[in-house]
Amino acid sequence: MAFDATLDIGTRLRRSGLRPTRQRVALGDLLFAKGDRHLTVEELHDEAVTAGVPVSLATVYNTLHQFTEAGLIRVLAVEGARTYFDTNVSDHHHFFVEGENEVLDIPVNNLQIDNLPEAPEGMEIAHVDVVIRLRRKRG
Repeated sequence: MAFDATLDIGTRLRRSGLRPTRQRVALGDLLFAKGDRHLTVEELHDEAVTAGVPVSLATVYNTLHQFTEAGLIRVLAVEGARTYFDTNVSDHHHFFVEGENEVLDIPVNNLQIDNLPEAPEGMEIAHVDVVIRLRRKRG
């Protein structure tokens, strides 16, 4: 289910099949209040602590994965063990700025992918994620 910014977070959670617990609502409010963005479990936990939301790192981790399973956010693995969560669930791709840990959206119509291989028998391509790695120019 795509994120509907016109609905409060409790309604969005219920429509996605999640019970709107106090912690889910608080984390959802923090997560979606700033529009489309990419953040890690640790970054959302830091925001929660700053906002006075009493929540453990494990709860933030579990909640983000529940939001992902419900289709409210997407997981974006860009660098080893570092996983980002993307509040923009529409089709799009990403730039990743190496050394700065910054993820930027690329609109899907700005990138064309030709000649995708056929999926193995009994399988279908569900989604294509492209991450283009950037670094600052030297000298």
